[in-house]
Amino acid sequence: MRTLIVIPARMASTRLPDKPLADIHGKPMIVHVYERSIAANIGPVIVACAEPEIAEVIKKIGGQAILTNPALPSGTDRVKAAVDEFDPDGEFDVIVNVQGDMPAIDPDIIAQTVKVLAQNETADMATAVVHTNSEREISDPNVVKAILAKDGRALYFTRAAAPSGDGGVWHHVGLYAYRRAALDKFCQLDPSALEIRERLEQLRALENGMTIYATELKTAPDGVDTPEDLARARAILGAKT
Repeated sequence: MRTLIVIPARMASTRLPDKPLADIHGKPMIVHVYERSIAANIGPVIVACAEPEIAEVIKKIGGQAILTNPALPSGTDRVKAAVDEFDPDGEFDVIVNVQGDMPAIDPDIIAQTVKVLAQNETADMATAVVHTNSEREISDPNVVKAILAKDGRALYFTRAAAPSGDGGVWHHVGLYAYRRAALDKFCQLDPSALEIRERLEQLRALENGMTIYATELKTAPDGVDTPEDLARARAILGAKT
């Protein structure tokens, strides 16, 4: 498999304006994500930017950035637009969507997620999960739960505390590896009813018969959505330097 990593990034964030350029120990957050994606060592990395300010930062460090239409409705659409421009001949058959707000992501997690596609020929997409027994996480609608079959195939994703009954849940991590054809198909589909209701884009794939398999991680990479998250990311990365 030939793999291309794409990091979608945009400046418009209601809870943390100009988030990709937030300083973390002298580097913009998007640079931390870019460098960790490079360290995964599974293929080239490009940043799909909604604004030129992000592109300038990436190009300044010698990275590759592609400007995409700011009006695109989602990060996945931004990924596809960048892929179509970077690789019009379809040489890369696996596309990895690494969220631009996970500056402390372990590079091994990216590679581990891609391996799922090699291990499951019927998988259209791969993602990642972490098992948790935390009552706070189980009840928190901001923590997305994955409902998985025994073999790791995703049956559903929800913001509700699910499944019911005793035991922990699978905390979903927003990292995706797509087969190229699956990415193309996904972006041609209309938003689905469950996707709109749950506000979870991956349900569009499941409602249209696409298959998603998940790999289990030991810990979840922290995303940055708020000033408090940013302070935590600075503390985590400060401890590693």
